Amino acid sequence: MKILNEAHVPVKITVIHLEKIAGKIFEANRITFSDDEIPMESTKHNRALYLTVKYEDSVVSRVLVDNGSSANIYPLSTLQKLKIVTEIIHLNSVCVRGFDGGGKDSVGDIMLELSIGPVEFTMEFQVLDVVVSYNFLLGRPWIHAAKAVPSSLHQMVKFECDR
Repeated sequence: MKILNEAHVPVKITVIHLEKIAGKIFEANRITFSDDEIPMESTKHNRALYLTVKYEDSVVSRVLVDNGSSANIYPLSTLQKLKIVTEIIHLNSVCVRGFDGGGKDSVGDIMLELSIGPVEFTMEFQVLDVVVSYNFLLGRPWIHAAKAVPSSLHQMVKFECDR
């Protein structure tokens, strides 16, 4: 608002041009998606947002981004596929609850160093012995740490520039 209050606006500027200038000022600190980023099939889908992640020397596909989850989830089956020793799991007494109110006791938690695009993250995951369609689930803890904005509509994630 300070910038807008102190800005010099020419008398002959059009309303449309002024709106574009103001929009650029406000978007400087915000992550947005535009219509030109909409996938070819348009918005007529209900697919989940999946990423591909690098963990050590392995590339892990089907990593679900779920802004409705309050935890990052690491299925025990993924741990076994990546041949990670179970000794690095820290036992805990966490119960992860689903949208239906049911709960699943965590096997424990694990810290992982992941590469997502050019950015590296060290994140805590709850290890669950469940059958799921994803290899990892990145929930709100990762979204907030990454300063990311997921868009299942656009099938992409954007990060703040300072990461």
